[in-house]
Amino acid sequence: MEWVVAEVGDGVVEVRVVPDRAALVRVAWRVPCVGATAFWAADGGEHRGLPPFWRRPRTAALERNAPVGCLVGAGDVALCAYAVGEVVRPVRTRTGVVEETGEFGFWVEHEAEPGTGLVLRLDVGRRHFARALAGMAEWWGESHGPVREVPEVARMPAYSTWYAMQQHVDAGGVERQAGPAAGLGCAAIIVDDGWHSDDRGRGYGFVGDWEPSPTAFPDISAHVAKVRAEGLAYLLWYALPFAGRHTALWDRVQGYTLAYKDHMNAAVVDPRYPFVRDLLAARLARAVGEWGMDGLKIDFIDQFAVEDPPEPGPEADCATVNEGVRRLLAQLPQDCLVELRQPYVSPGLWPYATMVRASDCPLSPAHNRQRTVDLRLIAGPLAVHADMLMWHPGESPQRVAAQLINVLFAVPQISVDLTAQTPAQEEALRFWLAFFREHAAVLQRGDFLPARPDLAYPQVTARAEGTVITARYAPLPVEVPATGTLWLANGDASAAVLLRVAGPGTARATVRDCRGRVEGDEIVTLAPGLVEVTVPEGGLLRLERREEPGD
Repeated sequence: MEWVVAEVGDGVVEVRVVPDRAALVRVAWRVPCVGATAFWAADGGEHRGLPPFWRRPRTAALERNAPVGCLVGAGDVALCAYAVGEVVRPVRTRTGVVEETGEFGFWVEHEAEPGTGLVLRLDVGRRHFARALAGMAEWWGESHGPVREVPEVARMPAYSTWYAMQQHVDAGGVERQAGPAAGLGCAAIIVDDGWHSDDRGRGYGFVGDWEPSPTAFPDISAHVAKVRAEGLAYLLWYALPFAGRHTALWDRVQGYTLAYKDHMNAAVVDPRYPFVRDLLAARLARAVGEWGMDGLKIDFIDQFAVEDPPEPGPEADCATVNEGVRRLLAQLPQDCLVELRQPYVSPGLWPYATMVRASDCPLSPAHNRQRTVDLRLIAGPLAVHADMLMWHPGESPQRVAAQLINVLFAVPQISVDLTAQTPAQEEALRFWLAFFREHAAVLQRGDFLPARPDLAYPQVTARAEGTVITARYAPLPVEVPATGTLWLANGDASAAVLLRVAGPGTARATVRDCRGRVEGDEIVTLAPGLVEVTVPEGGLLRLERREEPGD
């Protein structure tokens, strides 16, 4: 077995362990657990505490999770960030506090081949944890070759039918939302479950044939053309792994399944067989090739990750489910939009997708914020989408705006009946969607610096070329840049906003409410220290620093 440890940057090392023959390789290390505040992991959910080292190991593979993590310290520094180069086959990791020593322990392991081995990247340079994780994503991108180009439409607001219509979706209902969605600034419409069947039982017993319901979508090509004429791209939902018990596909795939999901009333098909991959790929290709769709929403890839899959039969052309999934995705249409979803976030999926969405969290702004920020940290080239936004018809425009602010650094998907919004709700929606569109370059591709993962990111900032955009979700002071423009979105109920000023000067301060109406516009004097300004809930402050004489 050969070990190579190389320093590749300031505080960044690459470890490569190459066995003499195929073998399970494990690399273990520890760091002093001093000043640690959180442990960040791609599948950490809402938990950001320090786990014990005896906790059950986690597994990352193409279908679920990603082999990356970061021990975060006070001041949001990365005490130790790591990533593993293997992004298709299973990688097991164990991380946590070693009770006997007060250290934080790590190990990673996977089956390794003599030609490639196990490759591990470590960052102990104490840079901001977001920059450390961005470095890991950049390394993955360099290591695994070209990815699909992400078109601009993938970074623009979208409309989704899921929360607004559930499975009660039909052509007329979608068309009624298309015009208002385009008028409010959406660039795409995503039609979710329900288009393929008249069943409304919330199960998956009728998925797999993927023929449009003749009652709900009698002429799907004409329907798609009508929606696209509004200026919207059209994406269609597919639950890729499932063959429902009440479909014709069910009989065809017997003998080619990984498991049966009783609670879903469907089987998970086995992608190790070319027969299965060809069947599924042909059905999904029709959406783009025959019906005129612009993209696919591919759901439930994580369901391929079954425990103890059966041994592959003689017709299988690959030994592992991971490789079967990869080959299946490679057969799907390549010239269209493709949405994936947490928890399938492996960089091994980047060549097959254009966007990745936060997992379902209806009417939970804090979860949506945390999940979208988590995705942004390791999504690489993909556009990150929020889970769909919904609200009660009686919701205030301030809270509608606050929901949008909670996903400010991702792409919002709106899922309410747009024809039933109050004038105030519609104004808030129009104002903030315009802000998303106008500032997409900074919000989605600027230097991204979320704060305090241990507190679910109570403040998030992005900056680029003299523009700083900060979203405030708790009453924490907001740093004012020395030059340029600060945009401050207030997603908290408190209107008394504290600005932390480093150097004296003056600035023009414009405050708008949640609907975009100007509440104040004046020149303010900024003295070093804390300065209080009033920004209403769901509102926006624009603070433009003025050049002083002699600057």
